[in-house]
Parts: sequence; C-alpha cells; structure tokens
Amino acid sequence: MKWIGGIAVLLASCGGGDATSAGSPEERGDPAVQSAAGSLSGDPAEIAWHVVDTDFSKGRLGHEQTVTFQDLIALHGHWCDGLVVGALGLGEALQQLYPNAPIDRTDLRILSRSSPCLTDAAILLTGGRAQFGTFQVSDTLTGLYIVQRISDGRAFRVKLNPGIKPAAIDSLTLLAIARTLSPCGLDSLQGIEEAFGQYLLTMDPKDAFTIIELSDFHWPDPTGPVYTKTDILNKNAPRCAH
Repeated sequence: MKWIGGIAVLLASCGGGDATSAGSPEERGDPAVQSAAGSLSGDPAEIAWHVVDTDFSKGRLGHEQTVTFQDLIALHGHWCDGLVVGALGLGEALQQLYPNAPIDRTDLRILSRSSPCLTDAAILLTGGRAQFGTFQVSDTLTGLYIVQRISDGRAFRVKLNPGIKPAAIDSLTLLAIARTLSPCGLDSLQGIEEAFGQYLLTMDPKDAFTIIELSDFHWPDPTGPVYTKTDILNKNAPRCAH
C-alpha cells in the first residue's frame, strides 16, 4: 500500500461482482486501470482514505483508521459512477487540506450538491452531518462540493472538468427521474454510467477535476436546529497522568 497524503491506493482486487453487475473490466475486455499510485491493476484499484476520529463517545482525537471505497459502496447501497466522481473529486480537495496527515473528520464541514452519490461520499469522507451544522446541500452550488476545515477556515471548491462526463448520462437521467425512461433505456443508462465510472478510474484525478481554493468562503447559516456533537467536545483533552 502506498499512502499519498491522506489517500491510499490498495492494489488488491475488488472482485468482479462487487463493483458492478457487469463484471470486472478484465471480464468485459476493458483496459487495465491505472491507480493514483501509478501502477496498473487488471481490476479497478480499491481507493482508501486514512482518517482520524475520536476514540470513544466522549473521547480524544487519535483513533486512526482506513475508510475504503468498499465502505462507501456499503453505505450507499451499490457501485455507481457518482460514487467514483464524488470519491475521487473530494479526495483531491482533502489531499490539499491534509497532504501529510490523516483526514481529521472532527474538523471538516461540507456543502454538496443533492445527488445521493455525492452526498454519501461527502458524509463518509468528511464526517459532516446536517444535525451538527457541518453538512449542507444546495443545487445552486457551482461545482460538486465546497469543503472547509473549521479550525483555520481553509476551503476548496471541487469541480468536474467539462467534457469528462458523457452528456447522455444527464439527458437520460432526466427521463429516468421523470420515470419516462423505458426498461431498455434504464439498462442503457446503467451501462453508460458503468463505462464512465470505469473510465474515470483510469484517469489521473488531476486531469478530471479542478480544485480551487476559496479565500473568502463563509459557511451558510443553518436552515434548521443545530445540535452539539458530544463525541468531539473532549478531542483535545490531555491524557490521564496515572
């Protein structure tokens, strides 16, 4: 395993049936996938993030662990291109915030577009939660995300570059949301999305996404009640001397 800032690439196989019902890239004859570490694998590289959290319900910061793309799939319910977009794009921004340290999920908040895929990636990778005032959704947002480190205010916008995503996905998605896409059309959309997600995994994320630091970003006022996140109140408490 090679760590790249807060991101690791595990070259173990994901398993053909785990990522997509259409089988592995090798089974479908797709090209080998190049990981962010620069090496090749016959199956999609499993992406993971090195994170740090508190160590119990009222605990101190210091519990380091690995969150994998498979964890994200389990949270979301299925593999899809939107998870790949969210994970890779947000991962690039988090690498700017934590180039040489674990991602501190007690010190982040994130504004996301409303896609189920993007929002699930956002909450898993940042620890943001609406009830604690660290996660908001807006479809007026330019780009995919704005992620901000709370302690110093540094914020980054994540944008998918033009021409990367096939236009057919958006047009067919509108029909699917309106429930006017035929059964065969749904199958076609699934195939296009799977091909796009696999293609994105072959790219260097720096070629697919633009990460922009925002010098004057102000977190929006909450639209509902905000509760205290009690498991981070003592994150900087000293250790017992005995």
